Amino acid sequence: MLYNDPGFSVERLLFEDGPAPDQAVVDDYGVLHKLWKITDPSLIRIIVGAMQDKKLIIADGHHRYETSVAYSKERAAELGLPFNPAPGSETAGADEAEKLHVTATDLPTPAYPEAAMMMTFVNMAAPGITILPTHRVLNGLQNFSADDLLAKAAPYFDSAPLNGSNHVALKAALDATEGVAFVAVTARGSWLLTAKSEAITPKLQEFSPRQRQLDVVQLHGLLFAQILGLSQEQVTKLGNVKYLREASEAVELVNKGEADVAFLTKPVTLQQLRDVAFANEVMPQKSTDFYPKLLSGLAIYALD
Repeated sequence: MLYNDPGFSVERLLFEDGPAPDQAVVDDYGVLHKLWKITDPSLIRIIVGAMQDKKLIIADGHHRYETSVAYSKERAAELGLPFNPAPGSETAGADEAEKLHVTATDLPTPAYPEAAMMMTFVNMAAPGITILPTHRVLNGLQNFSADDLLAKAAPYFDSAPLNGSNHVALKAALDATEGVAFVAVTARGSWLLTAKSEAITPKLQEFSPRQRQLDVVQLHGLLFAQILGLSQEQVTKLGNVKYLREASEAVELVNKGEADVAFLTKPVTLQQLRDVAFANEVMPQKSTDFYPKLLSGLAIYALD
């Protein structure tokens, strides 16, 4: 979960002049992870209070969140309890639950174990928060032709040929381009595609103005759906699209003849994420690869 706290109120509570971490480990990417176990009830209450007014953005794991909510509802029904009652209440209805508060001696406690979800909270104002691009690799396209792709894309994208297939040079050309752009890598060559926003806007009217500004919306909504003719099922279920963090891997699959075309993309920005999320809209799939990631398995929430 992302939240915005430029004042770093929680960080100051936890880390300024605090104890040494209980665990510290370096992962495969060279990132140092530190883990503290917070057990002081007074400090926990202060942190809960500091987080109470924060708006939360599901940055990753929305499927897991939806599954957890569904399971919690199922368990509440089995136990004869209202879904998600206030902390510390096992019988309160919705009206009564709104009136309940955590007392000075109590800590937030779920009415039943499945009413609580274990989450990671990340301050989006923290230095070092990075969103990485997720590149798209397409295979199994019938009668794919680079010339046909460029011809159909011409009304909506300016195309410029790029020399070579070195992923570093291709990414450098992409990153140096302002606005929405992609690099299309094919067996016949690579091209920098730069969006013509005035031509694209009328083709994406089913998306909000905020979403239309996102590179991946223009890639999926126009290039995939309308130019290449990919159905939603082909994109999400049938395996015609592979999502890769490493540009080198995407380019290599094309060079080895194992993919028809790869699209190297730019990452979304934190500002774009804020604009979409705080407007109660949804980010496209595979558009928010946050780095560094918390290691899995550092903490376990036992339901029994």
